[in-house]
Amino acid sequence: MALGGGTFTVQNKILPGAYINFISVSAASATLSDRGTAAIGLDLDWGKSGEVFLVTSGDFQKNSKKLFGYSYTDDAMKDLREVFRNALKVYVYRLNGTGATKATGAFGTARYGGTRGNAIKIGIAANVDDNSLFDVTTYLGTDIIDEQTVAGAEELVDNEYVDYNNGATLAVTAPTALTGGTNGTSSASSHEAFLAAVEKYSFNAIGYAGTDTSTKALYAAFTKRLRDEVGKKFQCVLHGYSGDYEGVINVKNDASGSNAAAVVYWVTGKEAGTAVNASATNSTYDGEYTINTDYSQTQLEAAIKAGEFTFHLVDDETRVLEDINSLTTTTDTKGDVFKDNQTIRVIDQIGNDIAVLFNDKYNGHVPNDAAGRISLWADIVKHHEQLNQIRAIENFKDSDVTVEQGDTKKAVVVSDAIEVVNTMDKLYMTVLVA
Repeated sequence: MALGGGTFTVQNKILPGAYINFISVSAASATLSDRGTAAIGLDLDWGKSGEVFLVTSGDFQKNSKKLFGYSYTDDAMKDLREVFRNALKVYVYRLNGTGATKATGAFGTARYGGTRGNAIKIGIAANVDDNSLFDVTTYLGTDIIDEQTVAGAEELVDNEYVDYNNGATLAVTAPTALTGGTNGTSSASSHEAFLAAVEKYSFNAIGYAGTDTSTKALYAAFTKRLRDEVGKKFQCVLHGYSGDYEGVINVKNDASGSNAAAVVYWVTGKEAGTAVNASATNSTYDGEYTINTDYSQTQLEAAIKAGEFTFHLVDDETRVLEDINSLTTTTDTKGDVFKDNQTIRVIDQIGNDIAVLFNDKYNGHVPNDAAGRISLWADIVKHHEQLNQIRAIENFKDSDVTVEQGDTKKAVVVSDAIEVVNTMDKLYMTVLVA
């Protein structure tokens, strides 16, 4: 990022930017930004490689074939459907795109490398109305994806699936599959490339649905660096990784099938899509995997203490036990409240929104005089009042925010006090019986 950001200990920063600390109390515009954006790397049989691309829930449902080579309901799209159970937008990166080869044939080449290109067939028939013309039909599996009537190959227009061979000689030909399409191989460097590419985008949660210990450590380090040094606030979802950090969510349960970490897909979408004034605690898992929930009450209590995001069985439903992150070590400045993901959503909302507000509206534009500082104070107060109105924070007063000149003429220092609201998750009830 070109602008500075992150946390501070003393007022000694060099880059212009917003440096924001969140600590526990002892013992862009001023409007709220939307949540619901996730980031994920996937092994895919089709699609763009070497770049991050944004997919909305509508795009995924309507254009899944064009983007990923399969219909929305195909089993190959299961993991992405898990993310989109709760996410509204997803930044997708194809991990196995490098080294993929394109399927080819006499009349065209697949648009992207990957095994899905082998499912493309091109058939040529004589036009029934004009025998000087050819009807060129292209299939993906059994579905017709393109039909053109042309006099020669030079008139064929490329589409989202095929780049046609405009130098070919057309002749009546039964539908013939393209061949030779292969996937690349995902590796540690694939994840490094994904994280380097996605760093410039804004999202609420990122996930790694794998079991490799070093790769999990890579994602955790990436998250900590961006949260603490760059000021980009999001959470990272990992499986079986004790990060002891509020930015890392440690999923305990195994999913059915060959990938025990597949439950990360659903949790990533859920954490991205949960509103700033809501919690995922007690949410029902509505995905397509079978999740192991064979834990005793003692084991569930131990999981909470260990900072493990855990599913448990309630009657016949799989539910989130408690919406927590992996933080287990607390300090005077980072207390138990930081273990709760609802708290992190609130402070991340503030961190991201105020950083955008400052950098877009004030940085380099507004004089650091009394009037300028009052304007910044008013915008922060307006922002927090909206959080108070939607019950993400409570008991907020405008006097909780102060804006003063810093140690230099260019610096401003903001002091901000908030009281985060959490959803109810424990009922203690005493009934007196006469």
